Amino acid sequence: MENTDAPSFKTVPVIDDIPVIDLSKEINNGGIAGLLGEISNACEKWGVFQVINHGVPLELHAKFELVVKEFFKQPSDEKRKLRKDIDAVNPYDYGYEEFAENVKNWKEVFDFPLEKKRPSCNPKKPRDQIHSWPEFPSEFKEACENYGQEMEKLAYRLLELISLSLGLPKHRLNGFFKDHTSMGRLIHCPPCPQPHLALGTHEHADIGALTILFQDDAGGLEAKRTSDGEWFRVKFVPNAYVVNVGDMLEVWSNKKYVSLVHRAKVTSTRERFSVPFFFNPAYYVVMEPIEELTNEDNPAKYKTFTWEEYYVSRKFANLKNPKKVALRLAHFKVEE
Repeated sequence: MENTDAPSFKTVPVIDDIPVIDLSKEINNGGIAGLLGEISNACEKWGVFQVINHGVPLELHAKFELVVKEFFKQPSDEKRKLRKDIDAVNPYDYGYEEFAENVKNWKEVFDFPLEKKRPSCNPKKPRDQIHSWPEFPSEFKEACENYGQEMEKLAYRLLELISLSLGLPKHRLNGFFKDHTSMGRLIHCPPCPQPHLALGTHEHADIGALTILFQDDAGGLEAKRTSDGEWFRVKFVPNAYVVNVGDMLEVWSNKKYVSLVHRAKVTSTRERFSVPFFFNPAYYVVMEPIEELTNEDNPAKYKTFTWEEYYVSRKFANLKNPKKVALRLAHFKVEE
């Protein structure tokens, strides 16, 4: 495997003080104020935090993880029968080749929408026609759907806490997700013979509102700290989920919370499993800074656009624009 365009990674430190937030404080007397302060600090200075005591049943998660590993153990020919349509606007199912900035991503993925009949931004290929569930493992579909439902509940809970941390009413952002377009992605990175020439996941920022990620103890997730732009490795915390700010939360907060730039590394000795859940608004939602968060001294930093416009523009820019991280919201910024 040769790739002369691959970036040379410097070793980045594992950070012990990335915020780990205990969500059980929410129900303790007097705990909500401190919890909101922790969330605000994490979103503003780090762009990422981890949550524990999150309410997702450990048995459900353990079963889901086993099923995911069984799926990826199958022969490649079986998995490739589920090959995603790479030309679709919103492709789902199995994928094993991705390129970013001419760099190979060393991974295979399976994408699934939270619900099959949710509106598609491509009317020629509605989601219930392009999504296929594998026959093996037999519990795969049920396990993914159950996990997706738990992620949806946690995402709404986090969204409401984030809304409160911005000084907004608890349910201020909920309406944007009435017909949300959220999805789960199962990622398997096999051991890589030349890890310095490949990436687990390329450097990027997530296009939705927020992402909830499970990573196994192989680790590998690296992020660029919002406050100073320094790269650090996100430490594995047992039974925790990693939560990061996405582009739409950056827009709604008028850049008080900035979308996290991150990537994943691979190794030659271990395989890596991770599962991001992307909490995305409905395609028809009009995106703009929340009115209550703008004023004469803090005018809107972004123009008005729809989530569909942004989704489509980012998807196709990923294949064409080698500076997509820097330009991800550039076309929607208000000129100063």
